[in-house]
Amino acid sequence: MTMLSVDIDEYILPSERRILRVRGHWALLVKDVAESALAMIVLIVLDTYLPDSAVIDTLTWYGGLVVCIRLSILVADWWIERIVITDKRVMMSTGIITHRVAMMPLRKVTDLTFQQSVLGRTLGYGTMVLESAGQIQGLNRIEYMPQPDEVYEALTEMIFGDKKQTRSHWLPKPRR
Repeated sequence: MTMLSVDIDEYILPSERRILRVRGHWALLVKDVAESALAMIVLIVLDTYLPDSAVIDTLTWYGGLVVCIRLSILVADWWIERIVITDKRVMMSTGIITHRVAMMPLRKVTDLTFQQSVLGRTLGYGTMVLESAGQIQGLNRIEYMPQPDEVYEALTEMIFGDKKQTRSHWLPKPRR
């Protein structure tokens, strides 16, 4: 464990069994990478077409540095973000400097939905929506969830189904 991040497994109770531990899908970073690439292109064009001067060169260099630092922070934040599903709750850990752990107990889930766009079906991500009876919980929406159909099936079986009849590869198979 480093000073800037906390392992989410530290929040799992001894009475819980971890079912799934993943990070958000890499597609979450596509917009940030595209914005950074566009900013770098603008800086290069400005540096190329503006008159040569030390001030302009320095400003474009620092602008490029800011773009790289921003993208590095966004990638690091994505890298340490974790989604954990145990047999009792769903948790999501985010943040580099300010660490945040949001969770929803499975016993409070009254409705479970996953949404998947065409691009999400192509790349393998979707949005999970966890709802509870008339309450807004700390964790009610998980975007860019990898393999949302399989996660949906596993959660549905844990919350509403017969645990002895599970088909999900994430849940342990019953012993015979």
